[in-house]
Amino acid sequence: MLTIGITGGIGSGKSFICDILEKLGYPVFYADAEAKAIVASNRNLIEELEQITSRKLWVNNELDKPALASAIFSSDSIREKVNQAIHPLVHKAFQDFAQLQTTNFVFEEAAIILENGNKAKLDKIILVTAPLEVRIQRVLKRDNTTREKIQERINSQMSDEEKIPLADFVIVNDGVE
Repeated sequence: MLTIGITGGIGSGKSFICDILEKLGYPVFYADAEAKAIVASNRNLIEELEQITSRKLWVNNELDKPALASAIFSSDSIREKVNQAIHPLVHKAFQDFAQLQTTNFVFEEAAIILENGNKAKLDKIILVTAPLEVRIQRVLKRDNTTREKIQERINSQMSDEEKIPLADFVIVNDGVE
């Protein structure tokens, strides 16, 4: 079985590509959703993240997601430490998911496969790209956020130019190609 990563920046269209793969019958593991589930359900991890971020993240018996996101996107150092705490747990969940599959291909969708060192743990990488303004417009439609917050997230990720040489395949998802 080949394990294939689907990656790309915010608003690039990873979910669109994964939806097509699922319609074709291939299993897709959504790393970002799994990370959120792990963080929300693992009190020890939340305590570790509170130490890393120096913020109260457990409020009214639930994770304060905006506070965590704000911390992650405000500092490269904090983001790196948070990723180091969360990503091994997510990768283990992906391995468990992959072992249950019976298809020749299993896909992992994650925005930061190339940033977090998981490229070496996958057989192939597909990078989904789209022009900056297309990405911004997609996220503005999808999320209750501002252009500034979207740009902040884009700036915190590797650029497509940095990612393209690291990918095995590139899908340009601009609504035309």
